[in-house]
Amino acid sequence: MKSEVPPLLPLLKQYFGYTSFRPLQEEIIRDSLAGKDTFALLPTGGGKSLCFQLPALARDGLTVVVSPLIALMKDQVDALQAAGVPATFLNSSLAADEARARLRGLHNGEYRLLYVAPERLMLSGFLADLQRWYVKLIAVDEAHCISEWGHDFRPEYRQIAELRELFPNVPFMALTATATERVRADIITHLKLREPRCYIASFNRPNLTYRVVPKNKPYDQLLDFLRARSKEGGIVYCQSRKTAERVAANLTEDGVAAQPYHAGLTPKVRSEHQELFLRDNIRVICATIAFGMGINKPNVRFVVHYDLPKNIEGYYQETGRAGRDGLPSECILLFSAGDVVKQTAFIDEKPDLKEQQIAREQLQQMVHYAECAACRRTELLAYFGETSGEENCGACDNCLSPRQTFDGTLAAQKFLSCVYRIREKQRFGVGLNHVVEVLTGADTEKIRKWGHEQLSTYGIGKEHSRSGWAAIGRELVRLGFLRQTTEKFSVLELTNAGMATLKARTKITLTKPIAVPEAKVHRVGEIACDEALFERLRELRKRLADDRDVPAYIVFSDVALRQMARNYPANERDFARISGVGEKKLREFGAVFLTEIAAHLQTNARQIFADEAFTSPAPLPRRSIGDSARETLRQFRTGNTVEQIAEARGVTPGTILGHIVEGIENGEPVELGRILTDAEQRQVTAAFKRNGWGNITAVFDALGGVVDYGRLRVFRAATTRNRPTRD
Repeated sequence: MKSEVPPLLPLLKQYFGYTSFRPLQEEIIRDSLAGKDTFALLPTGGGKSLCFQLPALARDGLTVVVSPLIALMKDQVDALQAAGVPATFLNSSLAADEARARLRGLHNGEYRLLYVAPERLMLSGFLADLQRWYVKLIAVDEAHCISEWGHDFRPEYRQIAELRELFPNVPFMALTATATERVRADIITHLKLREPRCYIASFNRPNLTYRVVPKNKPYDQLLDFLRARSKEGGIVYCQSRKTAERVAANLTEDGVAAQPYHAGLTPKVRSEHQELFLRDNIRVICATIAFGMGINKPNVRFVVHYDLPKNIEGYYQETGRAGRDGLPSECILLFSAGDVVKQTAFIDEKPDLKEQQIAREQLQQMVHYAECAACRRTELLAYFGETSGEENCGACDNCLSPRQTFDGTLAAQKFLSCVYRIREKQRFGVGLNHVVEVLTGADTEKIRKWGHEQLSTYGIGKEHSRSGWAAIGRELVRLGFLRQTTEKFSVLELTNAGMATLKARTKITLTKPIAVPEAKVHRVGEIACDEALFERLRELRKRLADDRDVPAYIVFSDVALRQMARNYPANERDFARISGVGEKKLREFGAVFLTEIAAHLQTNARQIFADEAFTSPAPLPRRSIGDSARETLRQFRTGNTVEQIAEARGVTPGTILGHIVEGIENGEPVELGRILTDAEQRQVTAAFKRNGWGNITAVFDALGGVVDYGRLRVFRAATTRNRPTRD
């Protein structure tokens, strides 16, 4: 099998303009090409699509991609065609003549990739066509849609498993950006994957900054946020269609180009608004959760949740639409207790009791995240079963400006005692709000009916407001002193830890629910560049994209433009080294961008970015070494060279060097002298000091390509692991 597969890196550079794979991509691709079923959980922006796109180019035949949204299909096919890849889609948006033309092309073997919705896939006539089209891979994107425990369950996804009988020898690939262990098991079971190779990447998105802001005049908060970022675009998620419409209209009146997007609009209007956003003709899209799944716009600089999301998986996926290009981006959640009440009311309207219970559990987890004082990144990673390995991520509000705490022993004693006294009197528990009403001495029908005004804890908590006591109660749940059930009539119960604390009067520290100013810190993914040239190149990109009737990022990403505005490429050789410049884009756009850069330098001095010259990149959160990397390190320590290990394991030397970097970043000792000679190490050190530890492309160029990227990354990891921020 190995000899039949062409080298992957040349294909990667030729069509996609990259010189190396992202984590796990190569392993997933090679397993698929070997005919194995694969399950891939890669975070948004982690390169899921490449895992089935590159295999389609590495062999003959058709790769069928099952995708849930029309917008996703068009977006990816546009990008593939711009890169010279023969791809198409079939869905209800096509006119009859166009659909017939594409079917003829499929019958004639003109395409390598076909995107199709699950509904069309299962039509009998279409299944018959599929069996004639030499299908070599079936990829199921957004595979979490198959699980009722997922945040976007779609019953039609359950039918996909029927393809296994029709294509018993064709490998399946399931891909998702967000799934708990329970959802992962559902995906593997319902798709009938056969002994799949499972790849779970880190959920961490180090370039994203997470903040939760107390909701107070939310529109004013949003407008202030947008005005401070006048050249950036992003998504504002709203709970209802009405809110999305209203916020978009208000923003437009206040000079911020915005449009709504929700299921109540006609498909034509939704498509128009989406295209305006994708092509940077509007800055903001105000949307319900109907927007965004699979949208491949890399330069979304912020995601604002105007209302509370229903669950953490949806929140994670929606925030994940920011910063897919790896540049710094912001995720803001406006939170109020009133939103919790609204969501609870919606849950109560669900006819299915099991659905209600699942939804309440998910909402509790979402509220826990919003109110917690711990690192938000750690909280998100823990939800998906991953350990962050860092106490302070440096990129969330709780880490940038830790919340104030106070001695909450007395408040906790009052709250826990009230829960205990109510159950002692009634022999049943009550909900959070009722406990708060007893503590604050409220005069309600329930309190009079149950005689709770006679309790010793009645009215003993007037020093806090009702919202303050509710926050204290929720924190006691988070700390494990109380348990909150998920039935329709959710009740609070003392845990064993809570009872022990109540008896022993153990000291408890609680968090003040207030916001404090943020500190300014280095942001992961930042690329310092000539901002004037960057703006000039953005305008050029926009003109070229409009001429071709495609979104701007189809031409080049913001990362590529920032690299151009930092490195000032002067010829095609230099330009080809920019991230995302493949053969077709070099031919099509190289000359015009080089001319623009040269014209800029005629009237502007070339900038030198000394501020980063001795700065090491911000470290990624540490996590355990994967089995594949551990095996590489074992073989390396026995004396095998990088090339020997790569040959034995059937991967590229670049992958092996990536494993060594992973080991170094996790504290594993590596003999650097076996990677680079002493003379090479001196040359590389000098090049990094001149060009900056964060700019590996410039270092590669400065050394004339003598030292490859993989060895440069190993050197940087080994050198900067214990380096202070500045030399």
